[in-house]
Amino acid sequence: MSHRITLIPGDGIGPEVTLAAKRCIEATGVKVDWVEAIAGQAALEKNGELLPDSVIDSIRENKIALKGPMATPIGGGFRSVNVAIRHALDLYACVRPSKTYAGVKSNYKDIDLVMIRENSEDLYAGIEFEEGKPETKDLISHIEKYSKKKIRPDSGISIKPISKSATERILRFAFEYALENKRKKVTVITKANIMKFTDGLFLNTARLIAKEYEGRMAFDEALVDNMCMQLVQKPHNYDVLVTENLYGDILSDLCAGLIGGLGIAPGANIGNGVAVFEAVHGSAPKYKGMNKVNPTAMILSGVLLLKYIKEEKAALVLENAVKEVISEGKSVTYDFKPTPNDPSAVGTKEMTDAIIKRIR
Repeated sequence: MSHRITLIPGDGIGPEVTLAAKRCIEATGVKVDWVEAIAGQAALEKNGELLPDSVIDSIRENKIALKGPMATPIGGGFRSVNVAIRHALDLYACVRPSKTYAGVKSNYKDIDLVMIRENSEDLYAGIEFEEGKPETKDLISHIEKYSKKKIRPDSGISIKPISKSATERILRFAFEYALENKRKKVTVITKANIMKFTDGLFLNTARLIAKEYEGRMAFDEALVDNMCMQLVQKPHNYDVLVTENLYGDILSDLCAGLIGGLGIAPGANIGNGVAVFEAVHGSAPKYKGMNKVNPTAMILSGVLLLKYIKEEKAALVLENAVKEVISEGKSVTYDFKPTPNDPSAVGTKEMTDAIIKRIR
């Protein structure tokens, strides 16, 4: 059986690490018919669009995509293409595992966490009003009228929607994921002690959903600020973490820090019958074309993809090959070495070659 998969190379180092993941997936023997689609900076330069309709159409048709990292300007410029893809396809569940591998520099051992992040709502949904605009001033006046609270007139405004329906589906996704993957506990993370009508809704809905799984899955709850401390002090007390969009983005990077960094942090964005797999890290444009960066996060995203398409044996073989190469510590990129300038470090392609040789 051949799987038809959309391949989006991405920006910066994207084409290099995406090619690495593609080669590794093919090396497992799984048959894939790749359909390349261009988005991001390359699409902007070629067609004048960051996210052509053809890209979304391709993912919709094929139901699955492997996507390289894409650039997102900080504090200005265009909005995230990554977020636009998630919204266009209603990829409401972001799954980001954080797992330690022998040979990776880290202050922790035996970390095995999964962050499940609601992808469609919250502040990260990008409903914003720019400072000084007429509509922003009008919105401020309405908020002041209904809340009886004063807002500075030179404010920018972000809207934080949290719905019961979106919360229910992400919580059910988290519990079902935990059961299917034989996990032990689901922890919901909010700031419900302060934001009672948004985070409070998320938490109260979580408590209701948790009752449906009593006797099958343990459940607890935590405040996001306390969870930051707990993950640093006692990460082994946690298993599957489920939270809102912005908290999930921040906490997943914290979890990546526990295991040695974003270079080994894979990710999946999943909706109803459609999914996009991508590394958590960014496009690192300064390393573009240098054959230097660590391809592991994209390759492990390929492992998640293989599991998703029910090629579990191939997924296990590929992950074991990655483990062996990292553990051996010879054919690895500079970030796995004791110092960044270690002359024994290899390039992106060479590390990928080493992983492919271990696939058996």
